[in-house]
Amino acid sequence: MSGGARRVLEAWKLGLVRYGDALRLQERLVADRRAGRVSDLVLSLQHPPTYTLGKRRTDHNLLLPEVELRGLGAEIHRTERGGDVTFHGPRQAVLYPILSLRTIGLGARRYVEGLESAMIEVAALYGVKARPGAAGETGVWVGDRKIGAIGVRISSGFTCHGLAFNIDPDLGYFKHIVPCGIADKEVTSLRREAAVELPPDEAIHDQLVQSLARTFFFSDVEVKDESECADMVCLSAATQS
Repeated sequence: MSGGARRVLEAWKLGLVRYGDALRLQERLVADRRAGRVSDLVLSLQHPPTYTLGKRRTDHNLLLPEVELRGLGAEIHRTERGGDVTFHGPRQAVLYPILSLRTIGLGARRYVEGLESAMIEVAALYGVKARPGAAGETGVWVGDRKIGAIGVRISSGFTCHGLAFNIDPDLGYFKHIVPCGIADKEVTSLRREAAVELPPDEAIHDQLVQSLARTFFFSDVEVKDESECADMVCLSAATQS
């Protein structure tokens, strides 16, 4: 993207948010971004244990009946994002960018590559050499072990959903699915792969946001915490049941 105008990415730090609440918030914010009521932003959060399926509805990649998955304490959601089944849970960093790709000057492929790049860059901070998926492999990998998932929805150039980067989630939940529809591959985490001590999860969330901002040509990040979002009547709209 050309031009010298200062571009700021808002980062909304929301903590632990139920998946359905985050989905409704994204839907509202995409409409607001399309109408010009908000600027480009990214939601930074975690989910309670949750399995999600993409728009292809690949239920055969759930290895247990839904009632048993719920018995593990997990929610199940079917969405309109791309990608296959995946798991979200505590100690996994989730970023949901709400961006105008036309404003940034990116197409869908370059956007997805940017999400991959952000995770690869953060992994490298801890000595972990990650890579984009090869043909037929979505997300970000360390060797043949998946550390980051990507599932996006782009409508008329506006984005939602995003990435999930495994800091130190309970990897046992992944045993009950075929993660992202790719059989015979392991799922890993930054904690498992790094040879150094990790900082608090919040710091890694922040590093992901900063990397994302640089990748997509933002000159600065303006952080808003949960209380500020509530003041703007943003979070309250999302948490209605």
